[in-house]
Amino acid sequence: MDKKTTHFGYHEVAEQDKAKKVAGVFSSVANRYDLMNDLMSAGLHRVWKRFAVEMSGVRKAGRVLDVAGGTGDLSSLFASRVGESGEVWLTDINREMIERGRDRLINEGRLTPVLQCDAERLPLPDNYFDCAIAGFGLRNMTHKDRALAEMLRVVRTGGRVLVLEFSQVWQPLRPAYDAYSFRLLPLLGKLVTGDADSYRYLVESIRKHPGQEELKQMMERAGCARVEYYNLAAGVVALHVGHKF
Repeated sequence: MDKKTTHFGYHEVAEQDKAKKVAGVFSSVANRYDLMNDLMSAGLHRVWKRFAVEMSGVRKAGRVLDVAGGTGDLSSLFASRVGESGEVWLTDINREMIERGRDRLINEGRLTPVLQCDAERLPLPDNYFDCAIAGFGLRNMTHKDRALAEMLRVVRTGGRVLVLEFSQVWQPLRPAYDAYSFRLLPLLGKLVTGDADSYRYLVESIRKHPGQEELKQMMERAGCARVEYYNLAAGVVALHVGHKF
């Protein structure tokens, strides 16, 4: 029987190998991940994440699941939102990334659950969270449909599933965006992290990720209702919001 394959950037790999390859990417860049985010987006990623928090519908004492939350910047924003009576769970499959997220939260004086786990098999109860969000992590998952279904499963009725992710940029800007992505970003990655290949993969993974309408349909197939999306920075990034009824 032929092995099932999936994409790793522009390359085809066995499904069972993708998670390990993605882990290698993020283990390599974890120490400079936040700095690179600031440099790559000119700090705009912070604005995008604040917008996601605003659109989450989460209030004081709310419960939030941060899926593939990495270095914890979204978890930190949500922790401020829900206050001491709320809960924010930071999860990620990569040890180096989640250790940085844990340390960030501790340094901020936030004692919040931190869990290393696979987003496609969340070891968490049904109908527990008010919101589950994946910020710039869904595109790296082998089975995106499973991760979306898991996020919906753990959200209570009336809650929301959010995906903040790179998407399809406005057509007239694509030549300039491609030049920036394929020429400048790997060079920047090499200079800052010593790893051009990881940022070349990240650029390719964005191009392989579903566009706005395709991801909307994927979320609907996973069971999300009334899915809407918001284009940010001319579609460089999109925030998708689905509801559980």
